[in-house]
Amino acid sequence: MRRDRAWMTRRALLAGGAATLALPAHALGPPSQLDIAELTLPSGTLSRPSAWSRLLYEVIQSTSVEANPESIVLSPEDPALFAHPFSVLVVEDGFAPLGEAAIRQLVRYLSYGGFLVIDDASGQPSGSVTASVRRLCQRLFPTRPLAPLPGDHSLYRAFFLLDRPVGRVAVSPTVEGITVGPITPLIFCPNDLSGALERRPDGRDRWPVVPGGEWQRREAVKLGINLVMYALTSNYKHDQAHVRALMEEGRIE
Repeated sequence: MRRDRAWMTRRALLAGGAATLALPAHALGPPSQLDIAELTLPSGTLSRPSAWSRLLYEVIQSTSVEANPESIVLSPEDPALFAHPFSVLVVEDGFAPLGEAAIRQLVRYLSYGGFLVIDDASGQPSGSVTASVRRLCQRLFPTRPLAPLPGDHSLYRAFFLLDRPVGRVAVSPTVEGITVGPITPLIFCPNDLSGALERRPDGRDRWPVVPGGEWQRREAVKLGINLVMYALTSNYKHDQAHVRALMEEGRIE
């Protein structure tokens, strides 16, 4: 399946989930333009639009994906989320439990083709961010644990071959994810991926990367591109199997 067609398929699947919530069809937006939705919470989260603009620019330069290199800030309960199949949540501190409306919408979004990257900006393994993320994931997928992705997971070869996923820091040798059937709709990056990508208004990198310097920053860019390509190549048949699995568990209707 062509990658631009795969993206349109993912949007179409999300449209089906949105339709059950009586969302207007025009909310689905341009069918072939990839952008990124930054989710924001009342506390504990960051917005890093320059990081995602940079990532999408790199995607345009490296692949055939059509993208609009910008991000839009949304709350998890905003119905407009269904217009953006690729979403991110950048967390710098522990956060309060989400309300039931936000949880219901995120479950439906992830069940019908949405993809969420949670990025730990704290650089502190097993801290308050990790605890809050695990609590959130437990509510989203009670029967599916957040667990390290194995070395042969498709994410690590979706475009580039990656030995180790890094970001601004390299405190964890793996990323973690929740896998449903053959796909992983939610991925947790403990190494502050967006910190490695973020730029100042003058275009310079905002943060140093440690311990690997510029080599590590380049590897972080590759991880970002792989995340986008993995989201794209979870094709329609796999998404349908994913939906059926969650319906059987009673997670969605």
